[in-house]
Amino acid sequence: MNARAAPTLFQQALGAAYYSLAPCVRRLHGIRGHARYVGVATIECGNNPLARICARIAGLPAEARDAATRVEFIADGHGETWRRDFAGQKMASALQYRDGLLCERLGPLQFRYFLHAREGALWWQVAGVTLSGFLPLPARLFDGVRCRERECEGRYEFMVEAQLPLVGRIIRYEGWLLPEADAQA
Repeated sequence: MNARAAPTLFQQALGAAYYSLAPCVRRLHGIRGHARYVGVATIECGNNPLARICARIAGLPAEARDAATRVEFIADGHGETWRRDFAGQKMASALQYRDGLLCERLGPLQFRYFLHAREGALWWQVAGVTLSGFLPLPARLFDGVRCRERECEGRYEFMVEAQLPLVGRIIRYEGWLLPEADAQA
């Protein structure tokens, strides 16, 4: 099968539900090859010292308001790499589809997600987490991890929130993105 005909990572993970996503969410998750998006994000971090340690381990960005944001997406037959830049603060993750779940490596953590499409939005729900690729962590500890993608006023909008029991908020970041070419027009 040629690369253009093969389903993208998110088409594999969602199946027919992919086509119920809002157009800008489908566009972003339909990337093949390389694309850059730009926008703005606000990042709120937890104050608990343990929250700061968890954020550092995962390679999460520091607090920022209305940060100029740039995301580079690289998609190939093996998965996707997302390179985020929040006003100079870098954060990268690698995504793959395995065993019916979307897998994201973020620092030494590997998250496995169920994906749900609802009313045009995409929701990520943690199914499991491993540390260093082999040490499983209890999934219920990560019930406070929520990700939502949707369309608002014609733009791709995201919200990621992570809270842990006894630690509280690790991070919450949200904002919007447009394809770089559209933003320059």
